[in-house]
Amino acid sequence: MKDIDMIGSTPLPVTTADAPAAGGHYAQAIKYGGLAYISGQLPIAPDGTHRPEADFDDQARLAIRNLLAVAQAAGSSVEQLLKVTVYIVGIENWPRFNAVYAELLGDIRPARSVVPVPHLHYGYLVEIDAIAACAG
Repeated sequence: MKDIDMIGSTPLPVTTADAPAAGGHYAQAIKYGGLAYISGQLPIAPDGTHRPEADFDDQARLAIRNLLAVAQAAGSSVEQLLKVTVYIVGIENWPRFNAVYAELLGDIRPARSVVPVPHLHYGYLVEIDAIAACAG
C-alpha cells in the first residue's frame, strides 16, 4: 500500500464565487487523485441570499446548480459526476426531486442515493453532495 506522500498528489481545496461560500470549517470541494469531493450544497444563492421559503422545486434546482458550479470550478462537469447523495425533507418530495434532477442532468445518470431526513440547516428541504472525476 502506497503512502499518500508517495502518490504525488496533494488534496487541493476548490473555491468558486458561482456557489455559496463555505459557511463553516470545510471547503466547497476537495480535489484529490483525479476526483472532486463536493461538499453538501444547500439551495443558497451564490451571493449568500437565503430563501428557505422557496418551493421544493426551486430549492432543488438551486442546490443542483450550486453543485454543478463547484464541479465546474474543480475541472469537472455534469458528465463526470460519479456518485451523488441527496438529502430531502419529506419522502413525498422524492418524485419532485427526481423530476428536477432529470430536467437538469438530462441523460446523465450517476450512481445516486436519496436520504430522507427530518430537517436540514436553515429550514431548507434539500441538500446535495457528489464525487466527480476531474482533471488533475
